[in-house]
Amino acid sequence: MLNLAVPPQFAKVVARLPPGPPSFAFSAAANRLLWPALQSSDWQPLAGRRYAIRVNDLGLTLRFTVSARGFAADNGAPDLTISASARDFLLLLGRREDPDTLFFSRRLVSEGDTALGLTVKNLLDALDPDTVLAQLPAPLARLARRLLAA
Repeated sequence: MLNLAVPPQFAKVVARLPPGPPSFAFSAAANRLLWPALQSSDWQPLAGRRYAIRVNDLGLTLRFTVSARGFAADNGAPDLTISASARDFLLLLGRREDPDTLFFSRRLVSEGDTALGLTVKNLLDALDPDTVLAQLPAPLARLARRLLAA
């Protein structure tokens, strides 16, 4: 089982970051990893909506939107906010934990447009993790696979 505990000192530093740079970095990573796979699916229901991912134990909120050009940092009020711990997000990414299980145990919280949340969940469930990781340079893909398998 993945054993990830965020050191409190690190969380204090991350929580003080302005929201723009982490959101920009997330959007750039999502464009590299997720956007190619999403383009082959029905991503249009995501377009023009605002999202926030809140990593509770880091005090970090990533804000973004989706358009025909992909993900972009955004600072508007989100239509959907998804919150969990860093560990639970990693478990979801590695498909080691089911989103429904985390949701019903209140470890994953969805706020805002619940229909949009279900659309996002279904689109992410349809993605093949190996296809997504194939977008990374080989050394980073190997590192990501080891981290997700831990």
